[in-house]
Amino acid sequence: MRLAFLAAILASMLLMSCNNEPSLQKYFVTNAEDKDFLALDISSSIINVNKAKLTADQKTALQSFDKMNILAYKLDKNNPAAYAVESDKVTKILKGAAYQELMKIGSGKDAASVSFVGDEDNINEFVLFAKKKEAGFAVVRILGNDMNPNNIMNMLSLIKNANVDMEQLKPLQGLIK
Repeated sequence: MRLAFLAAILASMLLMSCNNEPSLQKYFVTNAEDKDFLALDISSSIINVNKAKLTADQKTALQSFDKMNILAYKLDKNNPAAYAVESDKVTKILKGAAYQELMKIGSGKDAASVSFVGDEDNINEFVLFAKKKEAGFAVVRILGNDMNPNNIMNMLSLIKNANVDMEQLKPLQGLIK
């Protein structure tokens, strides 16, 4: 009887935690194998630095970063309607309650935005969404644990001065001209 009660509670918690709201994670999973998209997962090993020479803040920033997921849709003359539909889907997801917009640059067909999931001191995901009318769009999810804006700034300085493992970025070469 006690086991059945515990199983019922666990099952109800599982069902309540299922969410039908669209999310970037669901969008990535749905489109990762689609031939019109380029999906790429990049591990934290892309940032190749001498850890002994890092400051405490840089070490914290590096430890907070787990991986990046990139999903890109290349625009060409045969798919402008599909491109518009997919771009609108991402825009609607990012306007959802889970995502907080930090910054928006440009508007219309050439634009970029930076959003995050979590609160300012405990960010689980940074999202960069960029679109260019001549090329297409890309969504970059930067995933980690206990990230904050200071960690991201330190991470950017690390990347700037690191030996970046370009092999992990090779699939993007066809998209970037």
